[in-house]
Amino acid sequence: MCGIVGYVGYRDALGVVVDALRRMEYRGYDSAGVAILDGNGGIAVERKAGRLANLEAELDAADGAKFAGTSGMGHTRWATHGAPTDRNAHPHRDPSGKLAVVHNGIIENFVPLRRELEDAGIELLSDTDTEVAVHLVARAYAEGPTAGDFTASVLAVLRRLDGAFTLVFTHADHPGTIVAARQSTPLVVGVGQGEMFIASDVTAFIEHTREAVELGQNQAVVITADSYAVTDFDGNSDVTSRPFTIDWDLAAAEKGGHDYFMLKEIEEQPTAVADTLIGHFVVDENGGRIVLDEQRLADQELREFDKVFVVACGSSYHAGLLAKYAIEHWTRVPVEVELASEFRYRDPVLDRSTLVVAISQSGETADTLEAVRHAKEQKARVLAICNTNGAQIPRESDAVIYTRTGPEIGVASTKAFLAQVAANYLVGLALAQARGTKYPDEVAREFAELESMPKLIARVLDTAPQVRAIARELAHVPTVLFLGRHVGYPVALEGALKLKELAYMHAEGFAAGELKHGPIALIEDGLPVIVVMPSPKGRAVLHSKLLSNIREIQARGARTIVIAEEGDDTVRPFADDLIEIPVAPTLFQPLLSTVPLQIFAAEVAQARGYDVDKPRNLAKSVTVE
Repeated sequence: MCGIVGYVGYRDALGVVVDALRRMEYRGYDSAGVAILDGNGGIAVERKAGRLANLEAELDAADGAKFAGTSGMGHTRWATHGAPTDRNAHPHRDPSGKLAVVHNGIIENFVPLRRELEDAGIELLSDTDTEVAVHLVARAYAEGPTAGDFTASVLAVLRRLDGAFTLVFTHADHPGTIVAARQSTPLVVGVGQGEMFIASDVTAFIEHTREAVELGQNQAVVITADSYAVTDFDGNSDVTSRPFTIDWDLAAAEKGGHDYFMLKEIEEQPTAVADTLIGHFVVDENGGRIVLDEQRLADQELREFDKVFVVACGSSYHAGLLAKYAIEHWTRVPVEVELASEFRYRDPVLDRSTLVVAISQSGETADTLEAVRHAKEQKARVLAICNTNGAQIPRESDAVIYTRTGPEIGVASTKAFLAQVAANYLVGLALAQARGTKYPDEVAREFAELESMPKLIARVLDTAPQVRAIARELAHVPTVLFLGRHVGYPVALEGALKLKELAYMHAEGFAAGELKHGPIALIEDGLPVIVVMPSPKGRAVLHSKLLSNIREIQARGARTIVIAEEGDDTVRPFADDLIEIPVAPTLFQPLLSTVPLQIFAAEVAQARGYDVDKPRNLAKSVTVE
């Protein structure tokens, strides 16, 4: 997830662009860059790996006159193709230095396009997929039917690109014009007086205007200081875009109008899961296959593993518990899930035929990093699931899946957790594919189901008002219990953890079958118990058993808050409060059932007057054991 801004107007473009990047740095901070048009046929470009501060230091030391201009664009990168280095930072230029591009997303067919350019004698200077776009537009602008037409050249290239992307182009011969486009990833126009903005997020320009236009899927826009024109990729202007007025101020802009980052991040979860999946299924001669972001393991090695360990901490550990269900079901390989803090101290049995899956949002979690190093010392292979490109754990691993959710500001994990769950499913499918326990069409079908989940997550967000009302009623209680079976059990653990983290309440998650083995002694009159129900179709036997558990606790006075599939009328008589989620395959249901528990915990914390983003005693990245 990258931050993009473009500006055409009367102000100092560099100041506008850098200020916008500062507000959008949460979208990507592996590297940053700017391109400013001087109006005299030149483009001044500066780019630097690392945080935005590195770029700002370079700009402070540069000749200010070089970057004087009223048109330009900027970028903060979240690396996908190519390491976060200076040469991979955006903007990228063509050989003439007159055309520049910034990009968010992935160009999925960049490999054949890159080969086409190289065969034509064009030298590419980066490892990115982005660079092919600028060279293709430069070639279209130089020759053929679109020669000399900036907009037509861009549109001609857009029609050749596959993937999910936002692209923004500037040309030194057209200093008052920016051409941009989106396919699946966001793009918004800011409409000012004598100035226009283009950005991946309205926070980029809210300081200057609250009037905006949201582009639709597969649309392009041409902006000048006084106008904007929206078309489809064929240049047809008969398209629909959505003008709107931003009704929150600059102070709230970074939080998207929410009181807390965490509330914004809960709502970003459909996008977070979608971004995690992008680029991980590639169509080939066999129909398609799962691919990892970085893989230094041959398929033969993936076939030879006879045991999988998952190591993680906190919410990542709960994501790992869900990985066990998927990997064992799809591959029939035994999986053990370990707390990273305990892993190396118990002397686990590891060898070359063991795969260790290490899950860490930051990629720097000390316990998980030490578990990775222990595994490597024992000759095991390591696959990392991480949200931070270039972090230590991915660097020391043999394969990586990046979740690409962007920085998660709220300390209690929400969107990063759901993205980790989705990434774990990708690991399971990759192993099943390599081992032949699923045919290519079965892998494709499972991936298609997984791709449908973001829309269902968005529907679950519609339950927020109901969940918040329940949370406010229960904000005064001292204890909440959570019950689940099968994949619902890790969800119950995660729901309890969220309540502990945010509301400082006693909360416990239990496997519902264990109730009669002790925990039922905790049930008393009025005690809230949140139950995560399995599907009555996918897990009918467990469904009936959990119904019995609900009857048992209800008979002892508990207040039952039940999360169940839409249309599951059998549970309705036993639920004091029923929260319905869409029907989904059993393994994927946690992507839905977790969301109401996040909303519940955040609302209880707010009702108690606590800071949702910064729970006491907690840190976002735990870098010491």
